[in-house]
Formats: sequence, structure tokens, C-alpha cells
Amino acid sequence: MFTWKKLGKVFDPQTVTGRSWLKEFAQAPATLMFDDRVRVYFSCRPPADQNGQYVSYSAYVDLDRNNLFNILEVSEQPILNLGGLGEFDEFGTYPVSVIRHGNELRAYYAGWTRCESVPFNVAIGVAVSTDQGKHFTKIGNGPVLSYSPDEPFVLSGPKIRRFNDTWYLWYIAGRKWKLVDGRAEPVYKIRMAISDDGITWRKVNKDLIESRIEEDEAQASPDVFFANGVYHMFFCYRYSSHYRGKQNGYRIGYAHSHNLLDWTRDDSRAGITISEEGWDSEMQSYPHVFELDGKTYMAYLGNQVGRHGFGLAELDGILE
Repeated sequence: MFTWKKLGKVFDPQTVTGRSWLKEFAQAPATLMFDDRVRVYFSCRPPADQNGQYVSYSAYVDLDRNNLFNILEVSEQPILNLGGLGEFDEFGTYPVSVIRHGNELRAYYAGWTRCESVPFNVAIGVAVSTDQGKHFTKIGNGPVLSYSPDEPFVLSGPKIRRFNDTWYLWYIAGRKWKLVDGRAEPVYKIRMAISDDGITWRKVNKDLIESRIEEDEAQASPDVFFANGVYHMFFCYRYSSHYRGKQNGYRIGYAHSHNLLDWTRDDSRAGITISEEGWDSEMQSYPHVFELDGKTYMAYLGNQVGRHGFGLAELDGILE
């Protein structure tokens, strides 16, 4: 079993001023390391419009590398413009995962569009930055990973990694929509695609993580980390209905693999759970594990899926 020492909430978007597009949520934290800082990308929202509809933007907060609770900078503008009329990312970019590639940075992100019978649909796009990750421009008007016969809707939650010169993209894909008290709720499972160049992808076409709490368990945020000869995956999961509170809300799970295709789930080893009180006392979700100066950290969301920001935990020991 791993043991994570909770360090507390690091960033609350509701304390940021002067940015009308960034009022709440700091969802799906993902890091990028610099010499003097740790840049944490996240997704946020302005208030709802007059019809109660939201859009989602992606941004970053820079943390002092020597003191992760010291905030150096918050992005002045969204890192990526929303898509044009009818495009897959017209109404939102969430989540985002950033990786260095040569002299540029690539952001893999989920683009949201609104629907008629269900609230939304999602596909995965790619954008490129040449200014050290402050602004990104998407490589085209369409996604690089979208719906297919075996993955009919809601491709979201991209996490990009490179192992042995091969690109791997972990993501979630919708399996069904369920009507719960008149509201359409998505059920999604963790999937993977492989690429030689990070643009053209071959889907593995299988659910990687078995369900545990119910058949329609929804899984998200598959964050994969290689350490001591083993691939470790931290992810989050929830019940398919009434999950916006403590009882059925998100929890963090764990699985490991030796070949990236076959995973053994063992949530008892995750080593982190909700607090008795405070900002993460109802749920924990969207874990992101990273190494920094000899220590291993986990960034994660608390109550209301990150409405009030993200926090950090530090691993006691090593991943093995």
C-alpha cells in the first residue's frame, strides 16, 4: 500500500481577480517542469450565461519549484481559443495534457460541443505552443481522436506519455448514457491508443480497468507513471448516478502493469482517501502524479470536482 501525506489545497480559482473567464474550477491538473517553477495546467469556467449554459477554458498557474504553495503567476488569457462555429471544441477545452516535443510543446485536450438529446459530446484534439506553453494553436479544425464503432461518444480526459520512443494516449470513452431522475448521465471507461508520431493513432479498443463498485462504474483521469520496472496508474472512479455528493462521489483508484495493455486493479493500494472535513471531505478525483527534485507528488481535485481548486499530496516512500 502506498501512503500519501496530504499537504493541503494549493490553488483556489475563486481567489483570482481580473479574469472574467476564470471564476471557478481548476480541474484536471497536469504539470510541466521549468528550472524555477512547476506549471500546472487546469481547466476553468466563467459564470453561466443567461440560459444557464457554461463554457470551459484551459489555463495555467505557475508554482515556485522550491515552495509549491508559492504562486508565481496565473495565465492572463486562456492558453487556447475555443473552436469556431460547429467545430468539436466550440464550447470547451477540458481536460488538457502537455508534453515537450523538440522545440515545441504539444497540448492534448478534450474539445466539447453541445448536443440536443444529451448535454454534450467530446473528442480529443492537439494544439502546439512555441512560446513555452503560454499560448497554443490547434493543428487543425478537427480532432485527432474521435468517435468510432467501438467508442461511439465522449472521448475525453487525455493523458499523453512517451515510453521507449512510442507515444501513448490514455483517455476515457463513453459506453452508454443513463437517464437518472430525468438527467442524462454518461458512463465511460479507460482506454488507450498508440502512435509513432503523436498525431495518427491506433486504438487498442479494450477497456483497460475492470469495474469494481458496479457494472456502470464511470472511470476517469488515467495517469500513468513508470517507476522501478512497473507502470503505475492512478485514476478516479464513481457511481453512475447521484455521484455529486459524498456517498457516490469520486474516489482515487490504482492499477499496475508490466506491458501497458494488461492492468491489475487494486484500489486498496491507492493510499489516499477523503478527509473527515475540509476541501476534500466529499470526493477526490483527477489524480496527477509527478516527480520533482527527488520527491513524488500527487495533484488532485476535492469537493465538487475541483470547483474550489486542487491540492497536493506527497508520497511517503517510493512507487514500487
